[in-house]
Amino acid sequence: MQVIPVLDLLDGHVVHAVRGERSRYRPIRSSLCATSEPVAVARALLRATGAPTLYVADLGAILERGAHVDALAALCDALGQGVSIWLDAGFSDFASVRALFGACGAGASLVPVFGTESLRDAGAIADAAAAGYEPVLSLDYHGGRALGSLHGDSACWPMRVIVMTLDQVGARAGPDLDTFAAVREMAGERLLFGAGGVRDRSDLARASRAGAHGWLVGSAVHELALGVSALA
Repeated sequence: MQVIPVLDLLDGHVVHAVRGERSRYRPIRSSLCATSEPVAVARALLRATGAPTLYVADLGAILERGAHVDALAALCDALGQGVSIWLDAGFSDFASVRALFGACGAGASLVPVFGTESLRDAGAIADAAAAGYEPVLSLDYHGGRALGSLHGDSACWPMRVIVMTLDQVGARAGPDLDTFAAVREMAGERLLFGAGGVRDRSDLARASRAGAHGWLVGSAVHELALGVSALA
């Protein structure tokens, strides 16, 4: 099972995301590095996990306060083509993907993540696929409810789907495997990724047994809680 490290951007810093309560997010304090500067944190996450993929949530864009264009461009330039960046920047349609990706320029391979919290045009997924982007869909949940649409319409889902339970993010409460199992019943042959709640190697093992192809992990990586063997 893949461990995909997570980087949350807000106000120019990498922040510690907790339970989706974004007004309370503060710059990250990590055991991996002594800064919240995005490129330094990204390099530390990739070095610690050995992962070829980095998930980036541009919370400024998601909150409609402005995308971190310069920081994203710097990440692309610094990480290079060997790294795939899954980017959730509050994309509402395919036009917003093209605009931001064009501004970020060349460098790392960018993959659009369409979060149901923000997506307004379901056709954007097919448009992105037709343009060769291999998009990812994030089925977002918060406060016990599904955010946005598409949760019950698996015909629109791409090959890779994230089950994102925001309440579990940074909460040290374990992964939400009940919601994951419900989505698994609808997913068919798609590759499912979970997000939030992983505390240690035993949580990774439980997620793997539940059928997860991978899991997005932030806090546990920064806290050195997974161990080398779990990340190999």
